[in-house]
Formats: sequence, C-alpha cells, structure tokens
Amino acid sequence: MNSDTTTTPGSLQGLRVIDLSRVLGGPYCGQILADHGADVLKIEPPQGDETRAWGPPFENGVASYYMGLNRNKRGMRLDLTVASERERLLELLAQADVLLENFKTGTLEKWGLGYESLRLRFPRLIHCRVSGYGADGPLGGLPGYDAAIQALSGIMSVNGEAGADPLRVGLPVVDMVTGLNAAIGVLMALHERERSGLGQFVEAALYDCGLSLLHPHAANWLGDGRVPGRTGNAHPKIYPYDAFPTATVAVFLAVGNDRQFQQLCTVLGDADLAGQEAFSSAAGRSVHRARLREKLLALMARFDGLTLVEQLGEKGVPCAPILDVPSALQHPHTEHRNMTVSLPGGYRGVASPIKLSRTPASYRLPPPARC
Repeated sequence: MNSDTTTTPGSLQGLRVIDLSRVLGGPYCGQILADHGADVLKIEPPQGDETRAWGPPFENGVASYYMGLNRNKRGMRLDLTVASERERLLELLAQADVLLENFKTGTLEKWGLGYESLRLRFPRLIHCRVSGYGADGPLGGLPGYDAAIQALSGIMSVNGEAGADPLRVGLPVVDMVTGLNAAIGVLMALHERERSGLGQFVEAALYDCGLSLLHPHAANWLGDGRVPGRTGNAHPKIYPYDAFPTATVAVFLAVGNDRQFQQLCTVLGDADLAGQEAFSSAAGRSVHRARLREKLLALMARFDGLTLVEQLGEKGVPCAPILDVPSALQHPHTEHRNMTVSLPGGYRGVASPIKLSRTPASYRLPPPARC
C-alpha cells in the first residue's frame, strides 16, 4: 500500500480552491485538484456535509463515504445564511483562484454570491458549479441524484440482463464522471485565463454527463434508429465479449478481433472453431453469438479459470477473472501501480489514477475532521 506523504510540489501547487460542494461530484472534483497540489479549503455548513453520516462503516465517527472523497483538503465551517459569515467567504475568495459549489440554483444568487455578482468583484475567479440539470430548461433547477439521472438519461435502460428489468449501475458512475468533467472544465478555464486574464463560469451537470456516457448506444440509435436493449454482461456488437464460468472462477473474455478469437480457440483446444464460416468474422460472431456461447461454455468448463487467464494473456487475448472488491484492492498489480494509499492516523483510500512523471500526486492530509 502506498504510504507516500511527501510534499513534492504537485502540478497544481499554488492553486487556491474554495470548495463549498457537498456529497459526491463536487467533492470528488476538489479531491482530484487537491491530490495534485492545489490548496483546497472545504467549507461545510454548520451541520456538515451530509455524507459524514452516510454509514456504516464509520472511521472515528465519520462515514467512509465522506472519507473517500475529501482527502488533502483543509476544513472550515461557515453558516452562509449569516451575513457576517458570507463576508468571511468573500475575504477568502479574494485570495482564491477557483470556487467549487453545488448549491441549488438561486441559493447563492439570493445571498449575493452568484456568478454575476462574484465576477464583478473577482474577475479572475473561476466559478465551477456542479448541478443536476442546469439552471434552466424543463428540468432546470431540480435537484439531481445519481440514480435518478441513470434512470432519466437512458443508462438504466441498457444495463441488466435481456428480458429483465432495467438495472442501476452498481456504483455512482454519473456522479463520478461529473466530478471528472468538472475538474477538466476547471483546468480548461485556468489555461484560458493565462491568455485572457479572466475567469469564467464552468458548469458540469449530472444530466449532461449521464447522456455523455451512452456510447455506443446513442451512436447506434442515431445511426440506424434501432432502440438499444439490455445484453447483460455481453457487448451489444462484439462477441465473445462476455462472462463465462470455468471449473473454478468466472472469467470475462473481451475478444475484439479475429486474431484474438483464433488465439482463444487454439488455447481452448479447438482451433478449427475459428475457421467455421459462422464465426470467422466479427459480424458473424455477433450474429451467431448464442451458438458460439454454447460451444465456448463447453470448452471453458474444463479449465481452471486463473490458469486459463494466464495462458490467454500470454497469447494477447484480453481477459480477466471476475474479482470482488477486496480481491481487486489486494491484487499484486494494484500494489505495483500504487493505487491504494494510507496516511498516519488510519486513513486508507484509493489513490489518484492520474500519473505525472515530474509532479506526481501526493497525499498530505486526511479528510477534515469536524471543524
């Protein structure tokens, strides 16, 4: 486990961020910036970020959910319903580069802290808002939650087994990608500020980000008008791109071209299968996937799954055993990639996936205690 607590200057050293956001998308954006050297001050309302209570499990009375999104940040509490507390925020913004928030549309504006007010006072400030649906339009201003966006954006409609009910993706994928897009937007605005000297408003809406995740289903429908359906673990266009049981563990095959399919058949002991007319092309394997699956199930049932994965990997066939979360986090390659981190005091988390050669991420502070 990576226990790097060095203070090597990160790529964003000197960047000052005021993080007013709560729950997931905004805090994740703030953590990305903080991991790479930004000085992020997380300001919470008197009752605190609600995810502090989203447990169990808890670490020192704070939910692990909160702990996973707020490291490397300093902490402060302000009650922005109080005029003097708003003045304190303005003092902090005078020294800041970025304001990150996810208030309901109209709330900051009511307090004189909306973008139009702040840009006049702080023209270089980049104001990033994470929202559910944006400020206007048929759904503008409504609160956004990951599962509701998965439902409305079409994500649930293509997730799950064929013939079964739509299924929510088992992690907050919309929230996470919204946090990523918010961070990208902030960095774009910072780059542009180098030319213009001016900040701007950056918005990452969960609804927009949910729609952006629909590839290839959106492209397929826009191309031929056929409504995408659910295919379980299988890819809608490529086969075998699916989960298969073996004599021991389940294995996912991700065969993307003819050469890989030929190598798969050779390792499974049936090289002739790749030459059959129905399976010799990607299109044929997709059309005749039910027949192909039956043949592969019979062949793979004879193998130890981990041994098969090793043999296929040596032949360049993409595949993997299907692991649970503890097994994934304890995998030797996870350790090799330094993808977990620990800090004094017991904090443990998933490390930044962004690898920079000269200015790597560093892990300096655990998430703020109650402040």
